[in-house]
Amino acid sequence: MKTAFSTDPLFLSHDTGPGHPERAARLSYTLEHLQSQDWFSSLDTKPAAACDLQWLYGIHDHELVARAQASCKNGLPYLDSPDVAISKESFDIALLAAGTVLSLADTVATGGADNAFALIRPPGHHAEHDTALGFCLFNNIAIAARYLQQHHGLEKIVVVDWDVHHGNGTQHLFEEDPSVFYISTHQYPHYPGTGSRSEEGLGAGKGTTLNCPMNAGAGDADFTAAFTEKIIPAIDNYRPDMILISAGFDAHRDDPLGAINLSTAHYAWMTERLMECADRHCEGRILSALEGGYDLRALADSVSTHIETLMHFDKTNTAT
Repeated sequence: MKTAFSTDPLFLSHDTGPGHPERAARLSYTLEHLQSQDWFSSLDTKPAAACDLQWLYGIHDHELVARAQASCKNGLPYLDSPDVAISKESFDIALLAAGTVLSLADTVATGGADNAFALIRPPGHHAEHDTALGFCLFNNIAIAARYLQQHHGLEKIVVVDWDVHHGNGTQHLFEEDPSVFYISTHQYPHYPGTGSRSEEGLGAGKGTTLNCPMNAGAGDADFTAAFTEKIIPAIDNYRPDMILISAGFDAHRDDPLGAINLSTAHYAWMTERLMECADRHCEGRILSALEGGYDLRALADSVSTHIETLMHFDKTNTAT
C-alpha cells in the first residue's frame, strides 16, 4: 500500500496558551515518535498547503471566516466560545490545516496514493457552518468531503468519526444531504451533547447519519460490536466512492478528556475494517485527518499504529 503523509512545523504556531489540552506538543511529540519508526521513510511525504477560500466557503459562512480572520489579526484570546483559543497566527494555520487535507485528497482521488494521513491542528469536526466550537475553527473533513465531490466528481462520501467527542459540526453540515454519510462512535452523554442514537439525518438525508453512542467505560468489545453489527453493514449498503476518517484518538484508555477504554491495538483493528470496506467499494481510497487525542504517549502510539496499518494492510488476510 502507498500511504501519503503530510504535516508542517507551522502547525505548532497555533498558540492556545498555557495549560490548554489542544497544544503544540501533540504534534511535535507525535512526529518525533513517527520519525523513530523504521517505516517512516517509506511514507510518501507531501507538503502542507493553504486552503483556497472558495473551498472554505463551500462549508462555512462568509461571516465566520471574516470573524476568524479579524479575531486572530486583532489578537483576541478566543473565537466564538472560550474553548476555541486562538493567537495571531491561528487563522493562517487553520487555513493550512484545511488545505493540507485537500492536498492529500487530491493525491488519493487521483491515484497518487492508496490512502493518506494528515497530522494537523487545529482539529475540525466541532466547527459548524457559522460557529467555531470545541478547539475547532474550520471543519477540515467536511471541507474535504465537499471538495472531493465538487473538484473530483465523487458522488458518495462516508465520514467515519471515532473521536471520543461527537462531531456535531460534521453531522449538522450534512444531515440533510444523502451524498455524505456521517458515522460516529463517541462517548455519550459527553461534550458537546449531540449524537444520540435517534439522530439519523433529516429530510432527504434521513438514514445517512449513524450514531453509535458509547457509555463511559466502553472498550474494545463495544466498538467491535458497533463496527460488525452496524457500521460495516451500513458502509457496505451505501457503497461510497471514498472513506474519510475524523481520526481522534481521545477514546484511548489513557486519554484525560474521555472515559472510553480503547486499546492502542484496537485502532489498528478499526483501520483494517475500514480498509476492507474501501477495498470493496472505492478502490481502497481512504483519507484520514487528526482530530483529538490529548495524552501525548497514547496519541503518538495510536497515530503510529493507525498509519502503519494504512501502509501494511494485507488484503489477503481480511478476517472480520
